[in-house]
Amino acid sequence: MDRILGRMLQQSVWERLDMLEELVSSADTGSLLSLARSELPRLTHGWRALLATHAPDPRGRCPECSSRWRPSAAPCTVWRAAHEHLVSAETGSAETAATGSLPAKARVPAGAGATR
Repeated sequence: MDRILGRMLQQSVWERLDMLEELVSSADTGSLLSLARSELPRLTHGWRALLATHAPDPRGRCPECSSRWRPSAAPCTVWRAAHEHLVSAETGSAETAATGSLPAKARVPAGAGATR
C-alpha cells in the first residue's frame, strides 16, 4: 500500500510541476502575474519546510539524510540542490533561459525515483 501511495504522491507532484511549467510557457502577462502571486508563496513555504527538516543538528549532520551507521554531513544534497536552483548563477544557464525549463537530464519522469 505504501508503494502505491508513494507512486500516487509522486505522480501528482510531477503533474503539478508539469502544469505550472506549461502555464509559465503559454500564459499571458496577467495570468502570469496571478500565477506568481498564488504559487510563489506556496513554493517558498514548501522550500522552507523542506530545508527546515534538513537543517544541520548540533554535530553538523543532516538528521533526515543521516542514519545511525551513515552520518551525512551538512550541507546535504537537499541544501545543495536548493542552492543550485535558487541561488547559484548556474541556474540562469543558457539552456534554462532559452527554453524556460530545466535541461532534460535534470527532469525525472513521472513514476521514476525511489520512495522513502
